[in-house]
Amino acid sequence: MAEVHGSCDDRFAGVREALALALDGDELGASVAVDLDGETVVDLWGGYRDTERTTPWTADTIVNGWSTTKCVLALAALLLVDRGELDVHAPVGDYWPEFSAKGKRDVEVRHLLSHTSGVSGWDPPFSIRDMYDWESATERLAWQRPWWEPGTASGYHANNQGHLVGEVVRRITGRTLKQFVAEEVAGPLGADYQIGAREEDWDRIAPVVPPPPSGDPRELDPESVAYRTFTAPLASAAAANSPEWRRADLGALNGHTNARGLLQVMRTLSLGGGGLLSPRTVETVFEQQSDGVDLVLGAPFRFGVGYCLGSPLVPYVPAGRTFFWGGWGGSLVVMDLDRRLTISYLMNRMAPGVLGSDRSEAYVRAVYASL
Repeated sequence: MAEVHGSCDDRFAGVREALALALDGDELGASVAVDLDGETVVDLWGGYRDTERTTPWTADTIVNGWSTTKCVLALAALLLVDRGELDVHAPVGDYWPEFSAKGKRDVEVRHLLSHTSGVSGWDPPFSIRDMYDWESATERLAWQRPWWEPGTASGYHANNQGHLVGEVVRRITGRTLKQFVAEEVAGPLGADYQIGAREEDWDRIAPVVPPPPSGDPRELDPESVAYRTFTAPLASAAAANSPEWRRADLGALNGHTNARGLLQVMRTLSLGGGGLLSPRTVETVFEQQSDGVDLVLGAPFRFGVGYCLGSPLVPYVPAGRTFFWGGWGGSLVVMDLDRRLTISYLMNRMAPGVLGSDRSEAYVRAVYASL
């Protein structure tokens, strides 16, 4: 059986076994961490950073976490809510006046955070490189018309949520999202977490390995919201390994960390605020904003403010006072307030699908079986 490194409370031995089994199977390199009631009971890693299996995944290895970044993005917004500087029920235009153009006057901040704004992507033509130019990318979003009536349904803001929410953060604080997360979230929490990655940290990044080929979004109905979202820009796993991606401020996509670092940030919410937020602000997450088939993902999701409150795609996350989200390829973070439990998982070899994977399911089920 594959070697697994790190620490694990005896009670959670099943998690270590699940990781070892996966490393003998589809997993290349990965880390899994669990916090229970403020104590880190699992901090495990194993495997390799490269497909040649020459460079081991070590304690300080980090990886691009794809859309787990959105969880930290939402936490940054909630921090401003807690300080009284942001009202999720206020129009976005109160903070970013230009955004009110083209029928978006009534779009509220909560709509950006719950994927219900009607602006789930950029009007074409738009490339991945266009995302790296913050000023141009946000200006284009401000001058777009919504693709559906805001607030009536969710349409996953796959690539642009970081620009939408991040620009609101910038208008309020005068700081980029990357700066704000570093100075107000990761720094105070002592977490190994960053939007993008500093060049001095590139030598400890595990490059992502693309998932097996699946459906081509260009084969979707060109008039559909899903087509427009997934083709402008067209996703590229390989782009995440480029210097340009690592230097960019992509609050929806390019958080770099490992399971421990993500845990150190996100357990703040599971612990009722963890000293960073008030319990009252944490409750904002549970204000349901949508419940139905997502116009982009094509499956049922129930979204609160900033996080998913439930979906049949992830039946292994229990109902109750839980919320979660994951990244392309299977990375996942679960916040369970009923049990004061946080679970995080990050890997380099991506699995098929947009949310969750057989591997993430195995780890989450092992955690809950250990309680």
